[in-house]
Amino acid sequence: MTSAANNRLALAALAAIGLLLTTDPLWSADYDLVIRNGRVMNPANGLDSVRDIGIRDGRISALSREPLNSAEEVDAAGLVVAPGFIDLHAHGQREFESWLQAQDGVTTQLEMEVGVYPVDAWYEQRAGAAPINYGATVGHIPVRIATLVDLASLGLSEQNLAMGLLNNPHFDAIAAQTSWAQDPATAEQIAAMQQRLQRGLDEGALGMGFGINYTAGATREEIYRMFTLARANGVTSFVHSRFMAEGELGGSIDAVQELLSNAAATGAGLHIVHIGSSGGSRVPLVLEMIDSAQANGIDVTTEVYPYTAWSTFIGAAIFDGDFTRRLGLNYGDIELPETGERLDQARFAGLRAEAPQTIIVGHGMQEANVTAAVAHPGVMIASDGMFYKDGRAHPRGAGTFSRVLGYYVRERSALGLMEALGKMSYLPAKRLESVVPQMARKGRIEVGADADLVVFDPERISDRATFADPALPSEGIAHVLVNGVFVVRDGEPLRGSFPGQAVRRGK
Repeated sequence: MTSAANNRLALAALAAIGLLLTTDPLWSADYDLVIRNGRVMNPANGLDSVRDIGIRDGRISALSREPLNSAEEVDAAGLVVAPGFIDLHAHGQREFESWLQAQDGVTTQLEMEVGVYPVDAWYEQRAGAAPINYGATVGHIPVRIATLVDLASLGLSEQNLAMGLLNNPHFDAIAAQTSWAQDPATAEQIAAMQQRLQRGLDEGALGMGFGINYTAGATREEIYRMFTLARANGVTSFVHSRFMAEGELGGSIDAVQELLSNAAATGAGLHIVHIGSSGGSRVPLVLEMIDSAQANGIDVTTEVYPYTAWSTFIGAAIFDGDFTRRLGLNYGDIELPETGERLDQARFAGLRAEAPQTIIVGHGMQEANVTAAVAHPGVMIASDGMFYKDGRAHPRGAGTFSRVLGYYVRERSALGLMEALGKMSYLPAKRLESVVPQMARKGRIEVGADADLVVFDPERISDRATFADPALPSEGIAHVLVNGVFVVRDGEPLRGSFPGQAVRRGK
């Protein structure tokens, strides 16, 4: 028997007993990097064992119980090596927020709820300057603005919308044109919106995003028509439901029923965002409804962030009318993150009239409901992280994922470590991969997968960001790699590293 044949037999024997899982010859030392001795946890298949990981050309090239060789090695003994976290709900898409998320273990941040428009222009702005991977849906809100607002009269064009909304220097001028939020659309305008949404999908948007709670003028027919477009393109709609209120009519149950009805009637996929805040006091019932819909063949999923306060801009339509009764809030429950000030009615009214872009935090959720959603099988973790202004915002943009692992897993035992990791990585990837092939290489640790990895100490990982100091990075995360390149090493961000790549359909 030849030497080559002997080598092939030896490799086959090693693979058969699980010592080597690799596409490479056993004798190869041609890896760019080896992560050695880490406790590899892969939610995709339940693997939880010490392995060496060989990385080459931005992907995982080998998983082995036996030592792998490389010129560059990282010893991960005593640490967990997990797939990098995928945030389906990251509004903070600037470099500042990206670095905070990288230090929280996030390797892919996606703007799926509000979305973007125009899509090509938005992606072009991020290219080559992203520490972590990025992507977005085409958004119903910016498309509604482009359709119902006379941008030219403001000295603007559709290209100005590509900056996003909340950090857009023109936002106050746009927000003052209330037609996009308050006016019902004509049949012709609905058709124009569909054309713009189709353009965004053709340009590679990851799906369609809706903030129905912010567009009071959008009729149920309008939203239904948009769901039919999503179904025609085979994409999922990522939706902030119409109401967050407590009442029987016009409340959170009513809002979820609208979305489930649209999904059932059209066959479109549905992802309901931040169920902890949108569900209000009815979170247990809403989760039961979603489970039942899934069991009956509806393609619906949801997510939660691990905090008892939400955040939005003070000019949002959710504050129209008597919102205190509707949302079960007092004015003193509303906080300005820039100063920590709690508002009264006069202060609230003044800011809403003069500075509608002002970000606020609303303290109005129950810990028991948040815990129930975090622990509920299949509910994903997503931050809803906002734009930071002078380092101020809701702390969820800096600490969401570490908070789940430190507080809900380690301290409270509300769910297991493997289950939590799946909610942060594998489940978000699975939600998208049928229409976004790139995502089939993310959210898992296996040969051929993208080397998006987080290495952390399960005994130390925790969030540090607070409402008083919301930009403190998490602790206990040793290393974060994006496409095989370090963005965090030995606990420190490598701010000159920009390996993040665009995540797009058909690209």
